[in-house]
Amino acid sequence: MGDTNRICTLGDYSKLSHEGYRNTIELPVRNNVVPLRSDTIRLVQNGCSFHGLWSEDPNQHLKDFLKLVDSLDLDGASRERTRLCLFPFSLRDQASNWLERLLT
Repeated sequence: MGDTNRICTLGDYSKLSHEGYRNTIELPVRNNVVPLRSDTIRLVQNGCSFHGLWSEDPNQHLKDFLKLVDSLDLDGASRERTRLCLFPFSLRDQASNWLERLLT
């Protein structure tokens, strides 16, 4: 019989845990994985951030995001995967929180 009421120490709370975490965007399963460079991520973050404010147009954000990502030199096979990987980096504040809550 195991102890179901195990006492947690301060060290237990300080450990990083990714248990139960799932990405809200499902990536296609393929072998054409293109690693994202940090400068590409910064380009998306600085070039087309969407905060989810009432004054922002989500459709315009998508147009700007696609224009920016499509300007990168990508082959057709990895373009969709790269778009899906980069999209969460374009969201900030309320919009980022909204994306994270989609699974719950």
